[in-house]
Amino acid sequence: MAEPSQFQPTQAAARINSLDVIRGIALLGILLMNISGMGLPFAYSDPTIAGGAEGLNLDVWIINNLFFEGTMRGLFTLLFGAGVILLTSRLEKNGAGIGTADIYYRRMLWLLLFALVHSYVLLWEGEILYPYAIFGLMLFPLRNSSPKQLIIAGLVLLAIGMVWDVGAYRKLLKAQKEGVAAELLQKQGDSLTEKQQEALEKWEKKKEKKTPEEIAERIEQMQGGYLTVFKAKIKDNQMMQTWVIYRYWPWDLLSFMLLGMAFFKLRIFHGERSMLYYLIMLITGYLIGLSINYYETNVVLEGNFDAVSQSKSGQTYAIGRLFTTLGHIGLFMLFIKSGILRFLQASLAAVGRMALTNYIMHSIIAAFIFFGFGFSLFGKLERYELFYIVGGIWLFQLIYSPIWLKYFKYGPAEWLWRSLTYKHKQAFLTNPKTEK
Repeated sequence: MAEPSQFQPTQAAARINSLDVIRGIALLGILLMNISGMGLPFAYSDPTIAGGAEGLNLDVWIINNLFFEGTMRGLFTLLFGAGVILLTSRLEKNGAGIGTADIYYRRMLWLLLFALVHSYVLLWEGEILYPYAIFGLMLFPLRNSSPKQLIIAGLVLLAIGMVWDVGAYRKLLKAQKEGVAAELLQKQGDSLTEKQQEALEKWEKKKEKKTPEEIAERIEQMQGGYLTVFKAKIKDNQMMQTWVIYRYWPWDLLSFMLLGMAFFKLRIFHGERSMLYYLIMLITGYLIGLSINYYETNVVLEGNFDAVSQSKSGQTYAIGRLFTTLGHIGLFMLFIKSGILRFLQASLAAVGRMALTNYIMHSIIAAFIFFGFGFSLFGKLERYELFYIVGGIWLFQLIYSPIWLKYFKYGPAEWLWRSLTYKHKQAFLTNPKTEK
């Protein structure tokens, strides 16, 4: 068996273009959702807290909730699962043997370290690479599972998450019923029992939103210096890397990773299916997914973004997200197979090839735009104005990514990751003769 250090990352000629294009689209789409968390206090899912909840600001939230909420993350996660099969199958085909596991697990552990740097040093608490690395460590033994087994496992995880969400909604309704009853008794002047007082306090805590003082404090923290922002985000990072991983990510991320592994084995991402196949994916996915998303959006709007309406809409979130993501796959594969706008496809593929670099770059750019050691715009822009920044970052990455790859084989983050994974320095320049 050859030494693991003798194996190389996937070279440009061996890449699957459709995977790179969709990864580029997903990477840019993720910024659509992340930007509100980067530039506004506590307003990711509730525009009434900050950034505006009327007119164009509300329209922006509605469009995101219908088409992009969870689906860009879904696409990226599916591709992560597909990448597991791509990497391990290529290594095993080239005779890596047990070295496949060595390379694979080293790759995941380095990703875990990158995630910690990204979240704590580069100050992005919405970091997704950490759970990717955690769940990625679980995927290797499943690489030889059949597509049917992977799909069943993924759907089971989705179902568990839905059961949990339904249970959470029913529990909230019970708290509301008991709390409102206690509230009514209190208004009538009746004394409350200890149990009724606990029910009242519990309901008040559930329904309360961030106060103006809490919002102002958050804005002040984010407009402070680096250490001030760093300290303010520690608790958020810890929550994202502990409680959220157990409450949400197994059903949200691990399920889609398994489905992505199955889709790769079924050659869905390769563009080898017929145009009709992808058209059916598009129509079925959007018909079911957007219908559910529309229902959920109306529920939240009618409830004015209160806790009950948010929880009620969350019961069907997994289904709407799954089918809308499938619709996106159908649409994007039709776009790729059609061959139209080849210049745009080439730029998107370049963005996808540099996904790690570009993802980290989002956080670096946002930090200098929003935080106090930069332009201090945190909390100052309306929601719709944040998307001017998104558009500027998109344009920049679509232009510079293909230019960069004309001269370099990888993005800088990809080069470092591959060099660490394969335990030797990778060629960086496209023309190795010019490298010293």
